[in-house]
Amino acid sequence: MIERLRCLRWPTTATWLEIAVLVGFTLFFVFYGTTPHFGGAGLGLVGADEPRYAQIAHEMLSKLQHAHTLRSKLSACVTPYLYGKPWLEKPALYYWRAMYAFSDFGVADWVARIPSVSFALWLVGLTYLHMRRFRRGGHLDAALITAACVGILSFSRGASTDMQLAAPLSIGMLGWYAWYETRSKFWLVDIYFFTAIATLAKGPVAPFLVMVIVGSFAVLRREWWIFRKSLWWPGIILYFAIVLPWFLAVQYENPTFFREFFLEHNLERFATNRYQHQQPFWYYIVVVLLATLPWTVIAIRALVDGVRKSIVEWKIRHRRPELAGKSQPGDAFPEFLVLWALIPIFFFSLSQSKLPGYILPAIPPITILTGDYLFRARTAGLGRWIQRGHAALVAFATLAVLLLPWFVGHGLKSVPPVHVLAIAGITAISAGVLVLVVVDRLGVRHLRLATCCVMVLLLLSLYGVGPFFAIPALASSKHTIQLMDRTYSARPLAEKLEQLQPDVRTVAVFRVRRDMEYGLAFYRNHEVANYDEVGVPDEAHILVVRVAGKNGIDLHSVEDLRALLEGRHYELLFPWPEQELSVYLVGAR
Repeated sequence: MIERLRCLRWPTTATWLEIAVLVGFTLFFVFYGTTPHFGGAGLGLVGADEPRYAQIAHEMLSKLQHAHTLRSKLSACVTPYLYGKPWLEKPALYYWRAMYAFSDFGVADWVARIPSVSFALWLVGLTYLHMRRFRRGGHLDAALITAACVGILSFSRGASTDMQLAAPLSIGMLGWYAWYETRSKFWLVDIYFFTAIATLAKGPVAPFLVMVIVGSFAVLRREWWIFRKSLWWPGIILYFAIVLPWFLAVQYENPTFFREFFLEHNLERFATNRYQHQQPFWYYIVVVLLATLPWTVIAIRALVDGVRKSIVEWKIRHRRPELAGKSQPGDAFPEFLVLWALIPIFFFSLSQSKLPGYILPAIPPITILTGDYLFRARTAGLGRWIQRGHAALVAFATLAVLLLPWFVGHGLKSVPPVHVLAIAGITAISAGVLVLVVVDRLGVRHLRLATCCVMVLLLLSLYGVGPFFAIPALASSKHTIQLMDRTYSARPLAEKLEQLQPDVRTVAVFRVRRDMEYGLAFYRNHEVANYDEVGVPDEAHILVVRVAGKNGIDLHSVEDLRALLEGRHYELLFPWPEQELSVYLVGAR
């Protein structure tokens, strides 16, 4: 604590202004549209993971509330359950945090996202403080770019484990580098504490990445003392004191945990395509390019600059062995960030199972490098082509947001009318030109604010309240988020079922996507019966059927459904064309 207090100075007026800018933008980017109180109800839970994880947290909370003894309360917090059965795919950190959020704010989809929202806030705030302490100048740029890139914006709004891993791992890595420069054991606590938290989020991948990044850094800099001094016994004890209690307790309660978690959901997921997430080797290059939007052009330039500096530094150290073990404060920071960014990308590219969130830990070092590069570009110059490329990406992001309602409502293969394309194109070009003019007239230091202001307008426009949607040709009969909600989430359908058939609790599905099945289960807080797995329920129930195909009808599904329901009365309640579904009411046997 003394070490941190020594770093603190009374903030100047300029610092207070920086803090106000950072807090204002960050709170808007992270919270807008995620709560009913700020930007509306937002997007319902999408995909299979979000509703599934939220339901697990809900069931854990229910078990905890109905537990009457200390043993049963502890047991309720140890084993994650889904529909009354142990779910051992992930550690319990997200479930714990969502469970206690539910207990404070009630069970709702926006509450299920609070764990990711809060970790994103910690990530941005501590990035600012670390950079201000150890790399002063680019601290506000780095923090704002982190808060306003697509990767952090997206995953901070997800009820998933990705931000639970990325944020504490990133905070721990920054703490380790602070120890590397100061040699203060206080900072070394960070890497052990936050790596333990990240381990409780996703398992052994957290300490593995830390060891590989730190080890590669030590080898390439020829600073062998790092191995010896990083292995700090109090830190190791702290790590295992945080991690072991849950792992031992869940193994004790579930003897199959080791096999299911470590062998199937870690090693087998990495080595095989068992879970059907196979992608080409270059998949994560595309993911990173998209995740760093709209800063991608500057981020690429910053990463290339960091790689070049690192290569020069490595060559010097190998040619001059007397430099081994010697360093100056700050001179290794680009190398550290480059390794931190590239190692997760390369490692997960080797995996046979790839999902976008896996390489989220690689995004913060790239955004920090970008912020540091932007600060140096104030005097060295950003380069005309870099400015134009950045402006072009801002224009592209604007165009994508403006045309999103059309493509969500009509499909990706449809072509918007010429007048819509023209107005959207002119508006997008204007946004890009605005960024160029600001940089040209006011300097590179204002590029961050100009870009963030455009991002604010785009986020507002997604909810139908931005100035772009004052243009009649760009306005939709429904807000973009409402369209996406009906197209990708189970929430609107669950709400309609509750209104039409409040007395029928059982819902069944037939040939629907898993995200709809899990989504209906969460929003109705009741397990959904799947015809393909458990057959047709005997009681009266609502049936959701996928009827994709020509003219919205799949004849095979219709014939199979008739065979399954032979002798049972059933009637069509309504179609749900946004997700190619039909909803039936099936009578009791």
